[in-house]
Amino acid sequence: MKKLDWYIVKKFLGTFFFTLALILLIVIIFDISEKIDDFLEHEVSLKAIIFEYYFNFIPYFGNLFSPLFIFISVIFFTSKMANNTEIIAILNSGMSFKRLLKPFMISAVILGALSFILGNFIIPPSNSKRINFENKYIKNKRYSSAKNIHMQLQPEQYMYMESFSSTRNIGYKFTLENFKDGKLQSKLKSDYVQYDTLSHKWIINKYEIREFKTTGEIITTGAKIDTSLNLSPYDFTKRKSLVETMNIFELNDYIAKEELKGSEQIIYHKIEKHKRIAFPFASIILTLIAVAIATSSLCK
Repeated sequence: MKKLDWYIVKKFLGTFFFTLALILLIVIIFDISEKIDDFLEHEVSLKAIIFEYYFNFIPYFGNLFSPLFIFISVIFFTSKMANNTEIIAILNSGMSFKRLLKPFMISAVILGALSFILGNFIIPPSNSKRINFENKYIKNKRYSSAKNIHMQLQPEQYMYMESFSSTRNIGYKFTLENFKDGKLQSKLKSDYVQYDTLSHKWIINKYEIREFKTTGEIITTGAKIDTSLNLSPYDFTKRKSLVETMNIFELNDYIAKEELKGSEQIIYHKIEKHKRIAFPFASIILTLIAVAIATSSLCK
C-alpha cells in the first residue's frame, strides 16, 4: 500500500471510531439518567454497573450502530477532503477513481470482519451478562399465560395445550399424539399437566390414553402419571433476547430445534441470524454509497 492509501485508511478508521465513541458516550449518559432510579433502588455497586453492565453494553450498541456511523464517517471525511481539493489533486496525479476506492474498501472490509467476529462470537457471551444484569436489577420478571399452543416435540410426536401458566408451571387441556408413518398410534388427553422442577418430568393428571392397534382400540385411564417430554416451561416463557446470547453455531442448532417444535418465534430467530450476516456487507455497501455522495460535487 502507498502512503496515500494509509492516509485514507487512517482518516476512515480514525473518524469512524471517534464518531462512534462520541455517540456511545451520549447514549450511556442518557441510559444512566433513565436507569439511575433502578440502580439506587437495588443498591447496585459502581463496580457491577461498570463491569457487568456498561462494559457489555458498549460492544453491543457499538456494533449495532456501526453501519450507520461508517456511512456518516465516510461522508464526513471524504467531503472534507473534497472541499480541500485533496480528491482533485489525487485524481490529477493520475490515480483513477476506481483505484481511489481501494483504501476505502480495505477499511470497510476490516470493519466488516470486525463486526462479524463481534456479532457472532464476542458479543453473545457479553450479552448474557448484560441481560442477566437487566433481569436482576432493571426489568421485572415477566410471567406468561400462553394460549392455544401447538408444538412438535420430536419427529411424529405432537403436543397441544389450551393454555399454560408460568407462575404455577401448569398446562391445561393437554393432548399428546404419536404417529408412525403418518398414522396415529396413540393419543393422550389430560385435564392438566404440571412440570416438576426437581425431577424435570411432567406430572399428567386425570389422563386418558387411547392406543390404536390393528386388532382394535385400547383405552387406559388414571389419576396421575409421570413422563419425560422434550418440553419445559422455559419454551413458553423465553424471550426473543435469548438468541442474542448465542454464537452463530449455537444459534443454528437452536433454530433447527425450534423449527422441529414449530415455534411461533422462529421468524425472530432467523432475523437475528440474517442480521448478523448482513451487517458486515452493509459496511461495504454503505461505504460505496457514502463515497459516491461525498464526491458527487466533483462530477458537476
